[in-house]
Amino acid sequence: MAAARVSLKNRAPIKSRAQIKSIDAYIAKSPPEVRAVLRKLRAIIKRAAPPQTEELISYRMPAFALHGILVYFAAFKNHIGIFPPLKGDAKLETACSKYAGPKGNLKFPLDRPIPYALVARIVRFRVKRNLEKVRKK
Repeated sequence: MAAARVSLKNRAPIKSRAQIKSIDAYIAKSPPEVRAVLRKLRAIIKRAAPPQTEELISYRMPAFALHGILVYFAAFKNHIGIFPPLKGDAKLETACSKYAGPKGNLKFPLDRPIPYALVARIVRFRVKRNLEKVRKK
């Protein structure tokens, strides 16, 4: 998948997310220069996850859930954050290591291409893990 760059020139601050009830609203309230990235990120996640995956807002961030949270994502001033931290797949952890923040959450800088293919891998891994947990119960 093609990566995208976002210009950081004259970036408007992220608007308050306090009353946001949907991912559409979250994207609409984001600065115009990150909306396309957020829309593409959402589409990548939806394509990588099964159809029954639920979209929601949790902790004032867009999230996708299937038997628990798969991923959260959020726009920040200089990066897109992906949560929660990854554990349990050494190859995927290595692929994500250059984006890892201090707590293991991922930070994709807006002045560099967004690794959409990596996001899809993360989602597929999280789907697999969540479904394994359900089967074990």
